[in-house]
Amino acid sequence: MLAAAQLAIVEEACTAVLVLTEGFGDEEFLRSRLTRAEAARQLATIASTLAHMPPGLRRRLPELDWEGWRACMHHMGAGGGPAQDEALWFAVRSLVPATLTWLRVHRRGQPELFAFQL
Repeated sequence: MLAAAQLAIVEEACTAVLVLTEGFGDEEFLRSRLTRAEAARQLATIASTLAHMPPGLRRRLPELDWEGWRACMHHMGAGGGPAQDEALWFAVRSLVPATLTWLRVHRRGQPELFAFQL
């Protein structure tokens, strides 16, 4: 059940990021304080949740870019500047869509991971 909850958190946050940033280019996104701040909050939730997933669950989802999310989390907390901007935009345009796609694939192939059972 913990795996299902973690995966639901990641899936919901990924969807939120896509909705928030739909139609934005990189410059527009980086200038938008409100959208950027909320997207960064959602991205931090995704990265933190993925970082705390048990090794067994990680092995069952090998296509997720575990290292990419770890590196992104590191750069997002870099205190501003170009590295943080690049990390945010990379997560928005690359990590989030890929993660959401793979979660959907695994939901079909391994539905037990996503089931809330007692």
